[in-house]
Amino acid sequence: MPKAAAPRVILGIGGGIAAYKSAELARLLVQQGYEVQPVMTRAATEFLTPLTLSSLTHKRVITSLFAPAGQPEATLASAIEHIGVALENDLLLVAPATADLLAQFAQGLAGDFLTTMHLAFPGPVLLAPAMNTNMWNHPATQANVALLRARGYHFVGPAAGELACGMEGPGRLAEPAAIAAAASALLDKKHDLAGETILLTAGPTQEPIDPVRVITNRSSGKMGYALAQRAQARGARVILVSGPVALSPPANVELLRVETAAQMYDAVMSRLAEVSVFIGVAAVADYRPARPAAEKLKKSVSALAIELEPTTDILAAVGRDKGHRLVVGFAAETGNLLGEAERKREAKNCDLVVANLVGAPGAGFEGDENEVVLIRRGQQPEPVARAAKTVIADRILDAVADLRARQA
Repeated sequence: MPKAAAPRVILGIGGGIAAYKSAELARLLVQQGYEVQPVMTRAATEFLTPLTLSSLTHKRVITSLFAPAGQPEATLASAIEHIGVALENDLLLVAPATADLLAQFAQGLAGDFLTTMHLAFPGPVLLAPAMNTNMWNHPATQANVALLRARGYHFVGPAAGELACGMEGPGRLAEPAAIAAAASALLDKKHDLAGETILLTAGPTQEPIDPVRVITNRSSGKMGYALAQRAQARGARVILVSGPVALSPPANVELLRVETAAQMYDAVMSRLAEVSVFIGVAAVADYRPARPAAEKLKKSVSALAIELEPTTDILAAVGRDKGHRLVVGFAAETGNLLGEAERKREAKNCDLVVANLVGAPGAGFEGDENEVVLIRRGQQPEPVARAAKTVIADRILDAVADLRARQA
């Protein structure tokens, strides 16, 4: 049989002091059997020579949109090279991804080869940010990062530590080995969920008190949307039932927007017959006002008592009507994590429960990272270390794929 083609990686390098680590990253990627095409910004060449990368990757390093001076015969080829490079590679990895590159990617600017090629690239993008702590924490940078995450871009780092400028804090480029591992996780994923129809719930619900006020919770929907995006990328047909969130829906995912727990229940049960895997990520309200006011309640000095009634338990309902389906639940706890997660798995007939302690800085509901434990029947709990929610999503889907394989 012919040898399978090696996965191809575009290694984009931005202009920052951390660019010197890209040489080691290139070496690791080549060592893992990948073809690596280096692309450097003009500023990056001030920190690392193209010759170094060319020697490590055995590829011509691209530094410009246009042909080198004195080679007019190459002008046409170079004019469309950014399209060819974009279409013939499997992953765009940018390390270091400077604040300037993050801004250009987020706004769709195309001022050099890397940013122009980025707009033509149809595959997954992995960004390894590196910059001064203040630059990383700046609201503009954080807004750009949030926008890119919402579009399905993957991030590794930045790490916290001592920076070249002498400051301490987040902004340090992740170690080359960690970046290479994140790249491998994306490159080596097969369409192992092809043929599956996965229904996910995500975000909070809002239960009206009156026409203005609601009872809700802190769920941002980020974990559910990350799972939807990664499940679709791994070949599944995905139906996403989402409560109110400030996120853009993942591409090629069927989105059903709801507000209340009752609406979410109805949406789930109306589509359940189509589904082979149910993943209940949403933070569904356990209680709702029994009699919402028809008019806005006026503020007064006296106490206000609102009678609450329980909502329908969506996960339990799906577990009772399980059939051939794989059922995955989430358990966000403030204490006795493993005990409560196992109780929930048993009580609601789940094949897998993803458990996490809420309240850790930067993780959980509103953060971009998470740290979970996977609870399965008859197996030891499997801790998953803190990582970006897209990485956590893939670990959860690895468990789903394994459970489906065992069912076959």
